[in-house]
Amino acid sequence: MNKKHPGGEPSPSTSPPRPAPSPDHGDATATPASAADPKRWWALAVIALAQLMVILDGTIVNIALPSAQRALGMPDADRQWVITAYTLAFGGLLLLGGRIADLVGRKRAFVIGLAGFAMASALGGAAAGPGTLFAARALQGAFAAVLAPSALSLLTTTFTDPRERAKAFGVYGALAGGGSGAGLLVGGLLTEYLNWRWCLYVNVPVALAALIGAQVFLRDRSGRRGGHLDVPGVLLGSGGLVALVYGFSEAGPRGWTSPWVAAPLMAGVLLLAAFVWWQHRAAGPLLPLRIFRDRSRAGAFATMGLATIGMFGVFLFLTYYFQAVLGYPPVRTGLAFMPVSVGIVIGATQIAARLLPRTAPHTLMASGMVLAAGGMVLLSRLTVHAQYVPHVLPGLLLVGLGMGLTFMPVYATATVGVPTQDTGAASAALTTVQQIGASLGTVLLNTIATGATGRHSRAHGPADSGTALAEAMVHGFSVAYWCSAGVLLLAALVAALTVRRGKPSQAGSKPSA
Repeated sequence: MNKKHPGGEPSPSTSPPRPAPSPDHGDATATPASAADPKRWWALAVIALAQLMVILDGTIVNIALPSAQRALGMPDADRQWVITAYTLAFGGLLLLGGRIADLVGRKRAFVIGLAGFAMASALGGAAAGPGTLFAARALQGAFAAVLAPSALSLLTTTFTDPRERAKAFGVYGALAGGGSGAGLLVGGLLTEYLNWRWCLYVNVPVALAALIGAQVFLRDRSGRRGGHLDVPGVLLGSGGLVALVYGFSEAGPRGWTSPWVAAPLMAGVLLLAAFVWWQHRAAGPLLPLRIFRDRSRAGAFATMGLATIGMFGVFLFLTYYFQAVLGYPPVRTGLAFMPVSVGIVIGATQIAARLLPRTAPHTLMASGMVLAAGGMVLLSRLTVHAQYVPHVLPGLLLVGLGMGLTFMPVYATATVGVPTQDTGAASAALTTVQQIGASLGTVLLNTIATGATGRHSRAHGPADSGTALAEAMVHGFSVAYWCSAGVLLLAALVAALTVRRGKPSQAGSKPSA
């Protein structure tokens, strides 16, 4: 009897090779092992380098922001646009970037994204005023929206053997989850020992190295012949996503009842509803909805969304906890986050990647979410007098291991079985879910923490001393951590109930039983 992998396919060593699928309708994961690219592991290094650059840029600028604000004379009311300009462009244009990768070719889109990201980073590093920096950050987000889905779809089409695929997605999942913590450390080092501009300039040599590697090691088919861009879908989908991300980003400083928050959120929901309606009718949809018809694939998307909602508050709250409560300088703050990154790397590459070929994906996802929820519970017990090693470190390690166990099988499950011509769209959709989840989670958890801090201050009298303020802040963080734990447990339940053992059915075909 042939030994089978969880994906439902016989092991390559015991089953005859299958014929390669047609480019337009085939499964991107069904290429025979004998046709594997001999340079695929070098290709993984190039893809990983580019992905790490995009992930790092999401947090590396955060620590440099106070220095940039002072250097450029940026008003307090405008400083959030250094972050918001990037997230708006990135989150709003991901679906467009994914479809561009499908139409012009994944390698070509990858190269365009890298080159544009490098130029935008150089522009931002040389900025002489806030306006130039805001524009550069928006350009970074736009080119990252082309780069990120093309990188994931290249990974999907390059690694087809189940065991090799598990290893490759283990690396990708480790970078996707651990890069944010590494960005805080790199940002602290560059800001403290060079200056804030190097948090942007550093992308230029990294992108150039990835560009050279892309020309040498990446291989891809050309874009889909006869394809066309779904312009109404672009306007509806991108407009809806931009409105949602903007609304979430403004909810923190303005409050949920502000018209600057409520109006964009309502507009975003309406535009996305119209987008879904149009995608059912469009001849060449921006986001083929057949991608979501399989229950396992849809469950993987839902698990990713809930996981990012639950985890991104950790970086926000712990940054304030380390610096405002424990008094850590920037570099020490970055180092304090490293156990999360280490845990994600170990969980994704050494545990999940080894277990996925013989373990059901939902088992890994649910177990990872339970572990991460346990880490949140430990962090909820922190006090103003806590010490790092006995009190903070265990929770960080559990969160990191849990995220690593979850992200790797989520990426693998969400992209397996997708037709070749839709891999860019599927990759973009997954990254969009992650981005929206991060924005929503940060705003929701910050709102919960702020409300709990205010109630604690009112209940315990005027907080006119440093210790009283710190105690109120830590109490707010504790309440938010409990909420994070609840969201992560919900993600575990969703994964356990929706993700099946077998490989998701090919998009557009009847789901398997």
